[in-house]
Amino acid sequence: MTALTVIRHAQASFGAANYDLLSDLGHRQSRALGQALVRQGVKPDHLFIGAQRRHRETLEGICEALGFDAGTAHVHEGLNEFDFKGLLEARFREGGAPEGMHSDRRTHFRTLRDTVLAWQRDEITDPPESWEAFAARVRAARESMQKAGGAVLAVSSGGAIAQMITEVIDAPSPQMIRLQLQMKNCAVTRFIAGREVLYLHCFNETPHIDAATEADLLTYS
Repeated sequence: MTALTVIRHAQASFGAANYDLLSDLGHRQSRALGQALVRQGVKPDHLFIGAQRRHRETLEGICEALGFDAGTAHVHEGLNEFDFKGLLEARFREGGAPEGMHSDRRTHFRTLRDTVLAWQRDEITDPPESWEAFAARVRAARESMQKAGGAVLAVSSGGAIAQMITEVIDAPSPQMIRLQLQMKNCAVTRFIAGREVLYLHCFNETPHIDAATEADLLTYS
């Protein structure tokens, strides 16, 4: 049997010149999650990450507690996030972008939701990546992890994880962005593979957060 533990990266640097870096809080989140996974007895046979820096930095923090070498992780670009900045800019290439689209959280995520839905309907001209290509590479990553067998721990991004869930539970495509926008930083999603089917076991769990740490560690972006 294969058990997939797929973790959304810790808090990155929203609004900064380089989003793809963990914030100081993000580093604390990843270390705290690693300590929680040790308490749960998690002992992965295989590690996977996407090719983005925030994935590796998150795994490094987790591995400090687990005692694994993050450098041994398999890198699969199917675990990368879609280019949300490029997608937004493609949608508003001719103008009309709302003020604060890249800097104000509420505006950004409301606009991103509507943009992803338009992307899925093939209503955006020349996006950085087609919706079909994104879905295909996420599927390839999931299949690679299943093929590895045993206990797999992976770090990915909200959009890719949400797409995995949507496909596994056979939900309509619009469900993907609804799941993504609920996902917490360092949230844990688990899948269990049987002989012929993959089951969603849990979604958006935060074993490193309790009443005493919630105000400090709970973030969504």
